[in-house]
Amino acid sequence: MRYIISGKNIDVTEGLKGAIHEKIGKLEKYFTPGTEVNVTLSVEKERQKIEVTIPVKGNIIRSEQVSNDMYVSIDLVEEVIERQLKKYKNKLISQKQAASFFKQEFMEKEYPDDNAVNIVRTKKFDIKPMYPEDACVQMELLGHNFYVFFNAETEQVNVVYKRKGNTYGIIEPDL
Repeated sequence: MRYIISGKNIDVTEGLKGAIHEKIGKLEKYFTPGTEVNVTLSVEKERQKIEVTIPVKGNIIRSEQVSNDMYVSIDLVEEVIERQLKKYKNKLISQKQAASFFKQEFMEKEYPDDNAVNIVRTKKFDIKPMYPEDACVQMELLGHNFYVFFNAETEQVNVVYKRKGNTYGIIEPDL
């Protein structure tokens, strides 16, 4: 695997690089040698954050972990990615183009599907045109962290969501 390691508000020391290669290197048993791994380390006050992104054709395998110790964050991120790979392996196989990024042994091995996606409820509701600001107010009134609405400006279905720092985001379709 090829590592691209960068840091925000932190010097990426040889010790950190070694820990990344050691921990994230455990994932090499799943990927072909040329697979690229993007690692970003950042520090904000007491938060030690690592973001790992592994682009594979048609998919992105990603995890972000925060703790008060960067080495703990590195340990956590490796465990999460390994769980994700085992959980979504069958979906990756069905998308044959992505399978070429993974080692044959991983693709052939069976893993229990402990966390199968299980939709237990379907909701239907009237969707009326409104402006994004009104959708944010409605979301707050409902106590939700996202809200689906028909945007009166663009005449498309959009989603507003609550972000960190009491800000909002909007998701619009790219048609």
